[in-house]
Amino acid sequence: IAMTKHILAVDDSLAIRQVVGHTLRSAGYVVSEAGDGEEALALARSTRFDMVLTDLHMPRLDGIGLIEGLRALAHCREVPVIVLTTESSEQMRARGRAAGATGWMVKPFEPRRLLEVAARVLG
Repeated sequence: IAMTKHILAVDDSLAIRQVVGHTLRSAGYVVSEAGDGEEALALARSTRFDMVLTDLHMPRLDGIGLIEGLRALAHCREVPVIVLTTESSEQMRARGRAAGATGWMVKPFEPRRLLEVAARVLG
């Protein structure tokens, strides 16, 4: 039996976190939530996640800073990080890739699409 995958959803919008969390939990994933990059990094230091979904624009620590922070943690170097954002500019995508983002999804997103991405990334 495959072990349940644990996903960290990071967004300063509670509504988005609820939609993402509900969508992923309905497919059997375990989901933890954080309201910004600082909170997410604190969780990632003590918990192993199989995937991280993060917004870009957040208070305290943004998505790029979070990705850089995760990549600096030995146990998070290989963890897939999907950026979920309203931002679609090539410049921001390039910054995301440079920081170590695995993939990019633009909001608003379809729940079905989120599940497809999660399934693909988590194998």
